[in-house]
Amino acid sequence: MEQRAYEVLIIGGGISGATLLYDLALHSDVESVCLIEKYDHLDPLNSNAHSNSQTLHCGDIETNYNREKADHVRHGADMMLQFVDHGSGDPSLKRNYGKMLLGVGEEEVASVQKRFASISDLYPSLIEVDADAIADIEPNVAIVDGKQRVEPIFGLYNPEGYAIDYGRVTENCVAQAQGVEDKTIDICLSTEAKKITRTDDGFEVSVNNGDTIHCKFLVVSAGTYSLHLAQTMGKGKHFSVLPISGSFYFAPEVLNGKVYTVQNPKLPFAAVHGDPDMTKAGVTRFGPTALMLPVLERFNSKTALGFMESFHFSTGTAKTLFHLMKDKDIREFIYKNIGYEIPVHGKKSFLKEVLKIVPSMKLDDLDFADHTTGVRPQLIDEKNAELLMGAAKFSDGDGVIFNMTPSPGATSAFANAAEDLVTVTKYLGRTIHQESYKDVFQVNAT
Repeated sequence: MEQRAYEVLIIGGGISGATLLYDLALHSDVESVCLIEKYDHLDPLNSNAHSNSQTLHCGDIETNYNREKADHVRHGADMMLQFVDHGSGDPSLKRNYGKMLLGVGEEEVASVQKRFASISDLYPSLIEVDADAIADIEPNVAIVDGKQRVEPIFGLYNPEGYAIDYGRVTENCVAQAQGVEDKTIDICLSTEAKKITRTDDGFEVSVNNGDTIHCKFLVVSAGTYSLHLAQTMGKGKHFSVLPISGSFYFAPEVLNGKVYTVQNPKLPFAAVHGDPDMTKAGVTRFGPTALMLPVLERFNSKTALGFMESFHFSTGTAKTLFHLMKDKDIREFIYKNIGYEIPVHGKKSFLKEVLKIVPSMKLDDLDFADHTTGVRPQLIDEKNAELLMGAAKFSDGDGVIFNMTPSPGATSAFANAAEDLVTVTKYLGRTIHQESYKDVFQVNAT
């Protein structure tokens, strides 16, 4: 049995862990960092391009973000762009696609117009587009059989939209970190954390091969597993995880850019949208669906045990689920998404959602995107009997951070890493190299 020691140990080889590794290695005087990942490769799950819509979420076309959330996400998105442009050395990590928020029907048209009035000052390149302008930008959205579609439509359009390959960003960050001289930067794949023990001067993490890794500061960015690991240390005990799986359908290349639709404000997920796939030429992806499943990884039944350990059959959980199910809109949303997974029926049912975006789409044009899916960990606050929207972080200033980052977690990865960078260096008495950090991100780490 081998024992190793580092200043910082990061659990999780997705984009959340990799961005912090990059920051610590290149922009601080922390001398030793280890990142462990239980799979035999980096970005195995949600960060992989096949497991997300590849969207750089800026808050402009996501109607489930209010102005405050949109502004917050906008800053995180800018940091991701700055890294790709000034820090990655690889401009192919991003691709420019215009993006549109589409309102269909009088009620949604009014909603889109109202949204523009409330956020337009945050997005100088965002413009309003009527049916004629939409026809010029996305003809398959506005035109059916050579004529304007019957329903009134209106949109917001931002030509400065981007897709990001977050999996390759993850790999880029790790490669740069490993290239730093005079530091110990270790990447341990096929290495799963089994037990975390607090010691007098930090933590000991027992891993699957029998080794023990000691660290002064521990950061857990393990997606759906973060809550379980936190609870083994007595943190976040009053939370339960609610895993939401999203699937996609492939269609021919019918869109020039990204087209989002108006979201129900009661739901913490983006509505079905259409996106070019930057890893698969000539296709458009439609989705995601949103299905609650009792597993932490889609298509991995072994993770049901992890779900059972992180989902508590408590009064608070029961109240939360009851409140969700008694709402007609949410209840119909849940039933509809269950239906999307049923062979034959699911495809027919999902076509109705796609027709809102591309009214000429035919059933034969859609193909289920097998194994193109991810699982987003939503949290239930049992104490207050409510479903939490967005990311969660457990950090009590005691040398350990637990991150849970559902969408838009990848977009905000560098913003989240900046918070952790400040916390880690302050705790260890280390220094952030603000000058080099600002050269990349155009802001100081705060």
